[in-house]
Amino acid sequence: MQLTAKLTQVLPLESGMGRNGEWKKQNIIVETDGQYPKKVCVSIWGDKISQAQLQPGNVLTIDFDVESREFNGRWYTDVKAWKVEAAGAPQETRMPEAPPMNYTMPEPPPAAPAPDFNDLPF
Repeated sequence: MQLTAKLTQVLPLESGMGRNGEWKKQNIIVETDGQYPKKVCVSIWGDKISQAQLQPGNVLTIDFDVESREFNGRWYTDVKAWKVEAAGAPQETRMPEAPPMNYTMPEPPPAAPAPDFNDLPF
């Protein structure tokens, strides 16, 4: 899924040690645009954290997955970002389009004269 929203708050960076080594998690609060704006808490894990992009007021395009899990009879839902970019950043590198060619069609050859049926032998 993808969301474009304005960053309103950067929560404190969380880190720790797990069985797979050190981990880092940055939670951010973004606000959608529209008649009824919604606030969403998004978790960014590991090397996807870019402090340069995470400035309140920046508009971000966030690609994310939504995941729910149960713990002690209660359900918890996470919005986990897997890609964060400044809105309007190029999505992919493309070759520039070639300018339109000004090509004129050549004149068609002159039409062959119509056959004269008056010289038939019968």
